Amino acid sequence: MFTPHSLSIALVMMITSAICWGSWANTYKGVKNYRFELFYWDYAIGIFLISLVLALTMGSTGNDASSFLNNVHSADTSNIVSTMIGGAIFNLANLLLVAAIDMAGLAIAFPVSIGIALVVGVVLSYALQPKGNAGLLALGVVCALIAVVLDGKAYGSLASSGRSVSKKSITVCIVSGVLMGLWAPFVARAMTTGNTLGPYSIAVFLTLGALLSCLIWNVYFMKKPLVGEPVSFSGFFTAPASGHALGLLGGVIWGVGMVFNLVAANFTGVAISYAIGQSAPMVAALWGVFVWREFAGAGSKAKIFLFLMFVSYCLAILFVARANG
Repeated sequence: MFTPHSLSIALVMMITSAICWGSWANTYKGVKNYRFELFYWDYAIGIFLISLVLALTMGSTGNDASSFLNNVHSADTSNIVSTMIGGAIFNLANLLLVAAIDMAGLAIAFPVSIGIALVVGVVLSYALQPKGNAGLLALGVVCALIAVVLDGKAYGSLASSGRSVSKKSITVCIVSGVLMGLWAPFVARAMTTGNTLGPYSIAVFLTLGALLSCLIWNVYFMKKPLVGEPVSFSGFFTAPASGHALGLLGGVIWGVGMVFNLVAANFTGVAISYAIGQSAPMVAALWGVFVWREFAGAGSKAKIFLFLMFVSYCLAILFVARANG
């Protein structure tokens, strides 16, 4: 399988991962009159297909034990199941994130949800395996929490400029963030216990678990949506081709980011790869602020909160990376 053989290649893959993770949601922002519950079917298919394609190409160079199919054959079944469970948990978190984007926008949903995920992930990882500098990890957690609060304040200040503000969207972000911080231990187990899965195999079974869980999570949200009226499958089949194409493209973008992050971690270690990948919310916030103009007309208070949020989040990533470095 292909893995980076130099720091420069690994760094390019990690930066690409962060850009992909912070940019895929633009495809949903670009659709018109296409409910997110229907868009998400295309997205889920896209993340699985690109993971499978990359596994059968980049992950299958050579015919040694690490190549994709050989790795799957030798891996413990429990690790495959664990990865798919992680994928199902991720999928519920991501569905809620897309719902929050629908309600509050990229600049709010991403930093709040992924900021909380960073906190939950760091605390849970340290509780399960107390490694790293506890003081720096604590500083990282505090900075991430401050960033979440500041982003919430920026969103709340929009009310003063006559914009509608939904408290429900913040609640959805919080639940999404907690769940987003819970799926990683299942994947970590599959990468470290017994006959392990490699990065390409992890991506395939993670996204397969996500796709299959849509039959539970997404069907539920179609019947009991967070916003609007219930939606039926007929809307999926009558949707314009552009809506399906954007959904698949969003999945492909996210899937490339996931594979690149996992593969780069083989060279740099999980801590550095994870920290750079977690800068994705900053990328998403930049899209929301400067391209989609989600804070257009907002007062100076909102802009100050946003700036301080960026600073706090960057500090959180820096502290977590240094603690594990």
